[in-house]
Amino acid sequence: MFESNNHKIKEMIDEIGDNHISTSAKTPLREDAFQLSDEEKIESIQKNVAKILHTLGMDMTDDSLKGTPLRVAKMYVKEIFDGLHPETRPKLSTFDNNYKYAEMLVEKNITVYSTCEHHLLPIVGRAHVAYISKGKVIGLSKMNRIVDYFAKRPQVQERLTMQIVQSLQEALGTDDVACVIDAKHLCVNSRGIHDISSSTVTAEYGGKFKEDNNLKSEFLQYIKLDTEFE
Repeated sequence: MFESNNHKIKEMIDEIGDNHISTSAKTPLREDAFQLSDEEKIESIQKNVAKILHTLGMDMTDDSLKGTPLRVAKMYVKEIFDGLHPETRPKLSTFDNNYKYAEMLVEKNITVYSTCEHHLLPIVGRAHVAYISKGKVIGLSKMNRIVDYFAKRPQVQERLTMQIVQSLQEALGTDDVACVIDAKHLCVNSRGIHDISSSTVTAEYGGKFKEDNNLKSEFLQYIKLDTEFE
């Protein structure tokens, strides 16, 4: 009975990992997620990373490996998973659209560095974000920062795309927001099928972008524009 249950759990885990299933648009955090300080989290993670490396057979007395557990722990808490903490969320200050700009505004080729929550391997790509003002505008860099904030956590690309759109809709007071992400997943590129050429594209359209196919097509055409400068 025990072995049978373990087999079923393993099959479920494998299926989720292969299909990148996301259960919610919200990041799955426990209620006590922030009871530990950053320093306490780093200390705990450091010990666990050291145990993992030791279990793999690594000589943790080697000069090259001695600092690895601490480096990994600091990286997790202070860098690549920094977006888990509400205090690091960027302030999305908005301004009145005094110049009455009524067309879509597109911020494209925003760098995405995230981490797949199924294998803890990198997701690397580009995000393209657009909105149509209903009286409020937002600083261009804030769009980059909100992408970076939600990317810096264990993620599923579908969820990341939705979180970016929902956050900007809330800040701007409009449903007319769209986001497309094109990214490579190292869980596909470096393990499993080992397909280094494929990428994953996700999209989330709100308001007019969902209702008006011509507007959606216009947004997608803007993404294709060559804006490289030498």
